[in-house]
Order: sequence, then structure tokens, then C-alpha cells
Amino acid sequence: MSDALSCQREAFQLGRNDHYFNCAYMGPLPRASEEAGFTAIRQKAVPTRITPPDAFWDTDELRRLYAQLIHAPDPSRVAVQPGVSYAVATAAKNLPITAGQNIVLTHEQFPGNVYAWHRLAAEVGGRVRAVDPGAGDARGLRWNERLLEAIDSDTAIVSVPNVHWTDGTLFDLIAIGDRCRDVGAALVVDATQSVGALPFDVTAVRPDMVVCATYKWLLGPYSLALTWLSDRFDDGVPIEETWIARKNSRDFQHLVDYQDEYIPGAVRYDMAERSSFFLAPIARASLELILEWTPEAIQGYCRELTADFLQDAAELGYSVEDQAWRSSHLFGLRMPDGIDLAALKATLAERNVSASLRGSALRLSPNVYNDDVDVRVLFEVLKGAVS
Repeated sequence: MSDALSCQREAFQLGRNDHYFNCAYMGPLPRASEEAGFTAIRQKAVPTRITPPDAFWDTDELRRLYAQLIHAPDPSRVAVQPGVSYAVATAAKNLPITAGQNIVLTHEQFPGNVYAWHRLAAEVGGRVRAVDPGAGDARGLRWNERLLEAIDSDTAIVSVPNVHWTDGTLFDLIAIGDRCRDVGAALVVDATQSVGALPFDVTAVRPDMVVCATYKWLLGPYSLALTWLSDRFDDGVPIEETWIARKNSRDFQHLVDYQDEYIPGAVRYDMAERSSFFLAPIARASLELILEWTPEAIQGYCRELTADFLQDAAELGYSVEDQAWRSSHLFGLRMPDGIDLAALKATLAERNVSASLRGSALRLSPNVYNDDVDVRVLFEVLKGAVS
């Protein structure tokens, strides 16, 4: 293994017999984050420990950490929201589209980044284009090419992931962003399956929105998402009118001196009760760990951990997307002919190997807690399936 980042298994509660290749489903909490959550619960048990107004602004630290993670220069452009679908609904409420224009998505995109666009298209007389990669070799390259071809002068919005949730296909967001600007389209990125384990640079991609739920690769809690928004949203209308997003909302004594003006930045798009006294401390501890490890090192660790495994699996007839068009922290392993998927699923469970079957592929999503023992057990299961 590389000296850049050693296995961090001791930072987690996973037992030696837990072979967890399923971070794309849900990331385990690090021990430090778990302890931060216990501390938060103990604070709520004695409410005098939560001191207004400063305690209500602790989530500003989440903005700073997320901005640092995605190389965004201004943390005030980060909103604290409950999930990807909420962020996408925010985008659909504020991005302009007229009759006859289209919204570009990827084929089999995660539904949290789909339903709001179908509603919006139906309401304005627009169209949704879900770009299919088609069958055959060079799937990742072809999918990216078709995405760029689908973005035309009638495209109002492109809303795509950085990494496809089913098989880890990488989308060239820099090229997609360039194409969006050429035609005047807005770019919305769901980075839930990438940010935290794969480097992301807002200044290079230049999107209009980047949302990331915290419960996967950010190793944080459920029901929390962090959303970066460009200046395209500066004068927009939020989904809900939270009191804490208004000017002078730190002055608790005068909250009934109602204000029409919002706090500058993306705060207007925060969810209600965004202070989230239980969840925010957990998310903060996990973000601090990820920034310490760095997404570059995490991606490198996953690449090196699985390199020999993928070569050995290929000799058994398994296949994976070309390295140039997939991530190393999330990828779909395609089955050789004759594999009994039901039997494979049962054997994985019997050996305590956690992974997800997505269609005819086994979705594998390792992280820094995985090691050579995990990989060996996984390979033994796959080898047994073709015997």
C-alpha cells in the first residue's frame, strides 16, 4: 500500500469480520463523529448548555469546511439543507426555463435528482432528456460524448452527478460546464457519490449548484446536505421562509421586528431548524477527518487497494469500466456469463461482505477502513461463484 495514506480502520467501529464495501449506500460514522454525537445529545439533556444566539450559528462551521473541501472561496455560498431532493427543488424553483426548452439528465439517475425536473418540465411545457450510454464497450467515453451532444441551444438546465450512483461512471464536469456556458444553460451537480472521496474543484467546474448529502462519503449523519450555490441564486426565492435567514436574526430580543432582507449569500436557502444541534456536530467531526486525510489520498488509497483485485477478477471473467471513466471508490463489477445472482447475494451475506447488486453488476464502494483482508474475502466469494 502507498505511504500517502495508511488504512484507517481503527478510526471506525467496524469489526474484523465486517467486510464493508458499501459506502455508496451509507458511510459508517467514525469514532470521533460518534463521540461528537453523544456529546451533542448530552447537551440537549440540559438545554442551558445550548446558549443563544451563538449556538444557533454553529452550522457556519459546516459551510466553511464544505467550502474548503470543494475549493469554493466563499463559505457564505453554502446552504444547510436536509437532502439532495430539497436542493434540486430549490434549483427547480429558481432556474429559468420556458416552453420548448429541455433539461438534460443521465439515464437511470438517482431519483432525488429527477422528480423535480419532470414536474418543472411538465409545468412549463419543456422536455427532459435522460441520456442513455447505450450498449457495448467504451461505455463511459460514449456516455460522456452523448451528454455533450444532448446539450444544445434549447437546453436550459443540465443536472447530473459527478459519479453515477449505480456503477461509478465518471462524468467530465469541466467539459460539461464549458458546454453549458456555451449555450447559456445552468449546471446543477449532485456530488453525493463523489465529494469526500474524490477531489472536486468548484473553480474548475464552475457549476451553479453542488449538493452533497452527508451520510455517504462525508461519513456523516442522515437528513443533512450541504449545497453550494453560485451568484445565479443571489436574488432567488427559498422553499421556506426561515427566520434565521433574515437580517438581524442574531438579535433574539428583537426577532419580532420583522425583516424583509435576507442575510447575504446562500443562507436564505437554509432549511428550517438548520442549527441541527444533534446532526451538525457529527457532520463537522467527519468533515474535519476527511480534510485531514484529503480526498486525493482517499482516492489513491482505494485505487491501490483494488488494483490487483481487479486484475485477478478479470482473469475470472469479471469486468469493470476503463480507469479513465470510473472512480476508484465506487465502481460496478460486471458478471461473467452463468453467474447465479441470487446465490452470489446469499454467499456475500454469509461471508459478511456488504456490497450492492445494481442490475447485473455488483456495486463495490471501498473506503479507507477497508484493507487486504476485506479484499481477499471478497475475491474468494467471487471466485467461488464461477467455480
